[in-house]
Order: sequence, then C-alpha cells, then structure tokens
Amino acid sequence: MLKKSDLVNYFISGCKSSDNLKIGTEHEKFIFHRNNYKVIPFKGDVSVTRILEFFNGYGWKSIFEGENVIALTKDKASITLEPGGQFELSGAPLNTVHETCIEINNHLEITKELEDKFDVGFLGIGFYPINSLDQIQTVPKKRYSEIMVPYMRDLGGLGLEMMHQSATVQANFDFTSEKDMQKKVNVSSVLQPLVTGLFANSPFKNSKLNGYESYRNHVWFNTDPDRSGIPKFLTESTLSFEEYVDFALNVPVYSIIRDNKYFSCTQYSFADLMENKNPEINSEDLNLDDWVNHVSTIFTEVRLKTFIEMRGADAGVYKSLCALPALWTGILYCSDSLDEALKITKGINFEDLLNFRKEVCRIGLNAELNGYKGWQLAKEVLEISKSGLKHRKKINSFGDDENIHLSFIEELISQKKSNAASMIEKYYKNEKINIELLFNEQSF
Repeated sequence: MLKKSDLVNYFISGCKSSDNLKIGTEHEKFIFHRNNYKVIPFKGDVSVTRILEFFNGYGWKSIFEGENVIALTKDKASITLEPGGQFELSGAPLNTVHETCIEINNHLEITKELEDKFDVGFLGIGFYPINSLDQIQTVPKKRYSEIMVPYMRDLGGLGLEMMHQSATVQANFDFTSEKDMQKKVNVSSVLQPLVTGLFANSPFKNSKLNGYESYRNHVWFNTDPDRSGIPKFLTESTLSFEEYVDFALNVPVYSIIRDNKYFSCTQYSFADLMENKNPEINSEDLNLDDWVNHVSTIFTEVRLKTFIEMRGADAGVYKSLCALPALWTGILYCSDSLDEALKITKGINFEDLLNFRKEVCRIGLNAELNGYKGWQLAKEVLEISKSGLKHRKKINSFGDDENIHLSFIEELISQKKSNAASMIEKYYKNEKINIELLFNEQSF
C-alpha cells in the first residue's frame, strides 16, 4: 500500500551528486501549412502523424495509444504532442549548455527537411497568432480528450486556450539535497515573472493584438488555481520535500490509468484516493506511477519532480531556446551565484511579486517591482548568471564558455524591448497583422 513516506522518497531519489548535475531543455512549436498558415491536423497527407513517421528514419521509436502515434523516443530524449498538436522536443539530460544547443540544432536540421517535404513551417511563439480555438483539433490522446478538455471546460477560465494555443520553452535542473532544492526553488519561483518578461513572445490572438506581451502567461494565470501559479510556500526558506508532497496531495487528480483505461478522478485529491474515498479506485492498488503521473499534472511556474522545471517562458525564436537554459544554469549551478540571487529574491514581498507577475504579462519588464523597472532587475540577474557561467568554465571547441548563449538576453536588456514588443512594431500596422511576414520571420 502506498504510504506518504513513499511519496516523499520519490523526490529524495532525485538528489544527485554535485559532479553529476544535468541540464534539460524542452521546447514547443506550432506546425503550420505554408499556403494558409493554419495549424496542420493530426491525420492526413500533411499532418502531425506524417511528421512523426518521418522521424522514424532518424532512429526515433514510435509510441502508440491505440492506433495513434502520440510520441517518439530516442536515447534519453522524447518528442511529444501537446493537446493542440504543439510539437515538443524534450531533450536528454546534458552536461553543458553547448550540448543543449547542439541537440537543438540537430533537431532543427530534421525539421528543415520536413518543411521542404510537406510545405510546412515550424513557428516558435508563445500563443498561436491566428486561428480561433474551435479551428484547432485536439490530439486524440485519452488524457486530453477524455479528461482534460471536459475538466477545463467545467472550470471555465482559459484552460482550453492553454491546452491548444499556447507554447513554451522550458529548462530543467538537478538538486543535490533537500536544502539545495529549497534554495533553487525559492530563487527560481521569485525570478520566474522576470523570465516571463524577458521571454515575452505572445502579443497576438485571432489575428489581433491581445493586450499582453505574454498572453500565454496570462492564460496560465487564468487556467486552474488549484495547480498553477506561484504558491507562496515555494518562495519560503522552510520549503521541504514533505511540504511539496502535502501540497500535491491536495491537488485534484486528473485520472488513474488501469489497462489503458482512464478513470476520471477530478472530484478527488490524491489524499482522497489514499484514504479510499473514491469507490472506483482501491487505495491498496495505488502505486508510485500513479503519483508520478499526478505530479506531472501540477502546472506551477516552477515544478518539482526528481528535478526542477522552469516553466515561465514563452516559446520563441532559435536564440531564445539556448538563452533560457544558459540564464538558469549560471544562476543555479554556481553556489556563489545562487547565493547572490537569494539576496535579491529574499527582499521581494510575495504580494508585490504576484502584482509584478500580473503586470509583466501585460507590459513586460516595463512593470515595476520595489520601485524599479523590471529591466533593471533583469540586468542584475543577468550579471549574476554571467558570473556563474564564467565560473563553470565549460568551453566549446571554439574556446567559448557558456556566456555566448546569453546574447539574446543581452540584446533585449540593452534595448529594453521584448520580442513581443518588437513584433508589435514590425508586424502590426493599420490594425492588421502582416501574417505572411510574421510567419516567415518568426519560424525556425
């Protein structure tokens, strides 16, 4: 029978030695028809299914649910699909940001072949700029169609837009101990709105301005308060594995999977299931896989698994994909840099942080925190990261350390302008989006 200690031990098992810390990067993109800029369907001559099949020729193995291909795996990496067909590379755990960028380059070389073969494009952006929600199909994956869609519909809010029209780039990092986890989660939770502003890249919706620099993050703000946002306890120095378990235990469960059948449990928390309150699920049958699946449905800006996920950034152009893991690596993988970042974050009031996050969604880093524009804080944090990357001394074949991957962020800060703001200036004229130019220039 599953015990609370088993749930705590799941997180403890993630502790790594200090000489074995890895970097993981995940990035989503939309696949569109070049002739009309609409998202491609799941099946058909030009479809997500055909795209997935193409990767088989490069050693990727298909994963099926019924007759549908829903994912691919190769070595320690995977390609998965978000509910609206967003195409996600979940990279392997790697040693350096240089290796991450090589992995991304190798992936995009294949997508270049696909563009020519199927006359499609791959768009890196935080929210799909055209097409209404009802024009985007749901990937026929049971978790999405049978559980999440009805649940989000019942909740109201913007959950369906989150599922089908948003995209992110994410970076994942290891911890060495409970204390190390606490420091890293504290820092990254407080700095997440800053990163949202730096990577803001979703100003359009339904071919119009949506009123936000990061509409994607605004959507998450209005998706599911039980499992998203920045819970206060993640910012506090008392954070422990057990406290995270207590939080996750009280989050409603999407489903329990048995023999490929999904049992909806959205009226029950995981604690309820362990206390045998759901007549369809015997508490004695619960196992660690059920817990792991449940933890993966918690969508906080920083998510704890057996590693730490940074989830605050909009999907973006190529340089942003390397910049995000570089920024966090410099902060989190150098003890001096982590301590410097802690000094900054400890001085930020939690309510001020939430207000800052809300304003960042709307006006980016022109939002103020403690009387200063977000851009000033971003510059301080960038310097901390640069120092950490320099200290790591991870050199590529050209003699460069990992700081070369921060050029995207350096340019944003020097101009005090996000990619979202630049896109509005460039593509939005006379109350219309230049769709052709936007898709041509913002695609990979």
